[in-house]
Amino acid sequence: MKKLTRSKTNRVWTGIIGGMGEYLNVDPTILRLLFIILVIFTGFVPGVLAYVLAMFIVPEKEDITQ
Repeated sequence: MKKLTRSKTNRVWTGIIGGMGEYLNVDPTILRLLFIILVIFTGFVPGVLAYVLAMFIVPEKEDITQ
């Protein structure tokens, strides 16, 4: 079962959107552009608040190598 996690490799700040790209099999650059457009057109607060909440809710991807 796929699980949404923050990416450790595809990150600009915390890996939230990189993890969403990996989960949805979509280029994270497209998701980042859509997020920026969403934030601009919704007045910054809802998008930024959602991102900050996701930082605390979405777990970071675990290392499988041992």
